[in-house]
Amino acid sequence: MALQQERIYTIEDIYALPDGQRAELIDGRIYNMAPPSTMHQRILMNLSGEIREYIKRHGGTCEIFPAPFAVFLNEDDRNYVEPDISIICDGNKLDNKGCHGAPDWIIEITSPGTSQIDYGIKLFKYRSAGVREYWVINPKTRIVNVFDFEHEQASNQYSFDDDIPVCIYSDLSICISAL
Repeated sequence: MALQQERIYTIEDIYALPDGQRAELIDGRIYNMAPPSTMHQRILMNLSGEIREYIKRHGGTCEIFPAPFAVFLNEDDRNYVEPDISIICDGNKLDNKGCHGAPDWIIEITSPGTSQIDYGIKLFKYRSAGVREYWVINPKTRIVNVFDFEHEQASNQYSFDDDIPVCIYSDLSICISAL
């Protein structure tokens, strides 16, 4: 008896989802997304604002995009993600559909339903796609894991009360609890 093969989905399947239904596509597998919590949205908005103001103050060219924002990680039709926050420094990667290629810095705010994906599948996927820096923020434990892929540094773990150094900006640190 032959084993049943799992269906491989494409970006076309993501765009065919009913209005309002959000999902990500990683290596041809669809991961449905639940609506974010109030705490999640507070962190997302305050952190986005802090980073945006830093970029503006320093005349930076990077742009910040909070979710929902399409990121096509690879040159294929089987990978589509919507990171909570994407910072893109190469404007050539941007078009009206989103970002084509790896953002420089991705921040995910995890929830009980996404933690395995954020700490496992996405960690590997973002690193192999060329993301320079990746943060996983866990509101429940008040822990932030920082992965500096650009400098091949081991991950560092911080509490919400720590001044967390940003790898792609040597003169920026962020204290989550101060936001």
